[in-house]
Amino acid sequence: MPDRGGGPSGPRIRVGRPSRRIRTLLMTLGVLAVLAMLFVMFAGFWTDWLWYRSVHYSSVFTTTLWTKIGLFFAFGVVMAVAVGVNIWLAHRLRPPLSAMSMEQQSLDRYRMGVAPFKKWALIAIAAVVGLIAGASASGEWQTWLQWVNGVPFGKKDPQFGMDVAFYAFDLPWYRFLLSFGFAAAVLSLVAAALTHYLYGGLRLTSPGSRATAAATGHLSVLLGIFVSLKAIAYWLDRYGLAVKSSGLKSADNWTGLRYVDANAYLPAKTILFFIAAICAVLFFATLWRRTWQLPVIGFGLMVLSAILIGGLYPAIVQKFQVQPNEQAKEAPYIKQNIKATRDAYDIQDSQVTPYKGNYKPTGKDDSQRLRDDADASASMRLLDPNVVSPAFQQQQQVKGYYQFPSTLDVDRYKDQDGAEQDTVIGLRELNIAGIPERNWINDHFKYTHGYGAVAAKGTETAEGGGPKYTESDLPAQGQLSAKPYQQRVYYGEKTSQYSIVGGPQKELDYSEDGSEKSYSYQGGSGVSLANPVNRAAYAVAFGEPQILYSGAIGDGSRILYNRTPKERVESVAPWLTIDGDAYPAVIDGRIKWIVDAYTTSNGYPYASRTTLGDTTADSLTDGQRAVVAQQNQVNYIRNSVKATVDAYDGSVKLYQWDEKDPVLKTWMKSFPGTVEKKSAISPALKEHLRYPQDLFKVQRQLLTTYHVTDPGTFYTGSERWQIPSDPTTKSGNAVPPYYLSMKMPDQKDRSFSLTTTFTPNKRENLGAFMAVDANATSGDYGKIRLLKLPSETPVPGPQLVQSKFNSDPVIANELNILKKFGDSEIEYGNLLTVPLDGGLLYVEPVYLRGANTNYPLLKKVLVSYGDNKPVLEDSLKDALDVVFGKKAASSGTENPPGGETGKQKPSDQTVQQALSDAEKAYEEGEKALGQRDLAGYDEAKKKLKAALDRAAEAARKGGKPGS
Repeated sequence: MPDRGGGPSGPRIRVGRPSRRIRTLLMTLGVLAVLAMLFVMFAGFWTDWLWYRSVHYSSVFTTTLWTKIGLFFAFGVVMAVAVGVNIWLAHRLRPPLSAMSMEQQSLDRYRMGVAPFKKWALIAIAAVVGLIAGASASGEWQTWLQWVNGVPFGKKDPQFGMDVAFYAFDLPWYRFLLSFGFAAAVLSLVAAALTHYLYGGLRLTSPGSRATAAATGHLSVLLGIFVSLKAIAYWLDRYGLAVKSSGLKSADNWTGLRYVDANAYLPAKTILFFIAAICAVLFFATLWRRTWQLPVIGFGLMVLSAILIGGLYPAIVQKFQVQPNEQAKEAPYIKQNIKATRDAYDIQDSQVTPYKGNYKPTGKDDSQRLRDDADASASMRLLDPNVVSPAFQQQQQVKGYYQFPSTLDVDRYKDQDGAEQDTVIGLRELNIAGIPERNWINDHFKYTHGYGAVAAKGTETAEGGGPKYTESDLPAQGQLSAKPYQQRVYYGEKTSQYSIVGGPQKELDYSEDGSEKSYSYQGGSGVSLANPVNRAAYAVAFGEPQILYSGAIGDGSRILYNRTPKERVESVAPWLTIDGDAYPAVIDGRIKWIVDAYTTSNGYPYASRTTLGDTTADSLTDGQRAVVAQQNQVNYIRNSVKATVDAYDGSVKLYQWDEKDPVLKTWMKSFPGTVEKKSAISPALKEHLRYPQDLFKVQRQLLTTYHVTDPGTFYTGSERWQIPSDPTTKSGNAVPPYYLSMKMPDQKDRSFSLTTTFTPNKRENLGAFMAVDANATSGDYGKIRLLKLPSETPVPGPQLVQSKFNSDPVIANELNILKKFGDSEIEYGNLLTVPLDGGLLYVEPVYLRGANTNYPLLKKVLVSYGDNKPVLEDSLKDALDVVFGKKAASSGTENPPGGETGKQKPSDQTVQQALSDAEKAYEEGEKALGQRDLAGYDEAKKKLKAALDRAAEAARKGGKPGS
């Protein structure tokens, strides 16, 4: 309107449409933003597809992808239709006229506001709930594949007679469908109720009827569907009792029916099923009766029944029938739990044999026999793979950009005579943090791989106490390279960064005689970056734009990633649980990483559950070794797959190891062609396969309780064992199992075994000794043997034996002398336990780490047998000779059969001179090592050992440090 005066008027600002140029610019920017977002999403998908294709497991990618897509759309559409149809139906059933009330007048404003957009609102609501439901359903792809491809176990549960496959494969899918049905019913009910309220079908404050007949019928049908689903839930809960976890006095993770479940909960669930079914019928009947009276009464009856029958009645049965005589009432169910648990964890055939454990030699001839038997009973592995890694690092690292794992691996290789020997082995992997000059080219193009395997005898050490290498140096030379093998390590446990190889930029192969050898990758692994689309996708996926335009990338360039053995096996077989320790082996001219993989289930009826992360933890998993599966809870496990990863080309092979495992058969049906038959395992590979540590630790944890098969004894818990803490550390964590070649009392020859000890619950004497045949070529592979020690004549366990070593005055004095030299530290190696002629032989290597030396050297060996006095000697041979009375102790004490101690010998020299000579020899050795004078270093080590021996001898004879 024109200004009618009355005051000053300023200039008017007119806001018009943006110019065409600005509109075009904004539109272009919007399109580019959308395209950028789409390309980011595409990059993730495309790089995944390229990686799976590069490792020749594209079927895993496509099967998983299409299964997820199918579940997403199927359940997303069902949910969207269910909610959308009920909203549409509620709108169609709205009353033609709304009541004249303040409530309805207020709602009129909302109805008028929604009216122009109700079609789009309906589509939007249905789409949102559909997307959420579809995303949730796609996460159940493994459950779907197991249900579709499930293979029978051939074993039935004792209560319902259903095959175990029903609980492992079918019941989880039925429960998912049920939960999805509840979600659809509740969302549909809420959406329909809100729509009816908005359009007057439901009235809260208006006079007259609170609901129209149409709204009553609609909502009653939805409530009937909900109650019907509740009836189905009650029926499935009956079967769920077989896999329900509960606490029992003697078993915290008890799973399966107990007396109260079979005699109270089971009939209660059946009764509640029928009550819920009747209640559902009453809700459906509202379509004809148009009244809520009977459904409400029925629903109230169902709730009351759930409280009385489902809650109060079982509590009464537990209180007045079970508790007064719990052991007798629970005995049949305990028996079923014991059998199922032993079957589920593959410990059903474990043999428990009584063993005296406290044999005492009766004379010189008897002691001589024991001494001879000690050599034949076990190949004592003095080189502890958990301690000697710093020695490998110091002596074989060669360059700062190489590294060894903190825990090395134990394997078996044949020596020059063809005899099998325990070997400690590690790979010289790339250490990205040790690259002299860090930049993008060096990190990802030049320094790309490690080089060579380093191996040492497990039962011997070199002069001076270091590892006695059978394969060493760079390039590696020795026993393994007698037959040349590909030494380059592009894939390893420590190789986590990506590398770009094979293009214009040459790689550093290794340094020799001060010159660098270059190399260009010839393997077939990795993804080609010759295609600009691939380069752009990886630039986005890795957040590294230089991949797109760098001149170091050209024809032949390939990007390597997902380079740890665990990552590669987990990616190509996401349905497997991977062992925490992959180990390398030189096989047929290649370095192969061997990875143990497990199939697991949480649905084995009556089998007690265990948490894998807790069960597989020990004193080595704190920063040194991975824990399997973290907090995965299972009640069935099999080492069903042996996998290999080539350290050079990264190729992954999966081999069926357990040919009877129904879980593996189910996955092989789901992903055909991904797992090769057991017969495809070559003899050379089979020689290096071993029983996995993590499975062994799971089984030993279960055997602390389930070595007992008598329900009465199981209930009282009087024979329960525990895993002792590691006596060689202060962590308080469980002692790790140890690999060594030994023979059990029922074996004629030594076999590569995995061993552990048990102590009685809350006591430190030895309760049992456990060994499993770990040699994959043996006919007894996987056979578990348990030696049970008598409770009436206690035998010292690991903690007590360690205390026995530490408290012996002669041993303590000698170790103190070693520690005082150069302010050194003592490190104890693995405390090995070996059954020997009715007794137990304990052997523990003692390492010395000097103040100026960052790696330990084996200096002494501790040995104990029965009541004989423990001994500390320079070698295992001397220690065994002394402990069995074949020779006098170098400490000046005799140790005849029975453990009597002789007289001290007089001193004839002072310790001071010996220590002075030792210090001089140590300095000479360090100087020679710095000058890479190996001959001088070896000579200095000999002088050092001789001086330390003189110092120890002088101290025993009465000399004192500083005298």
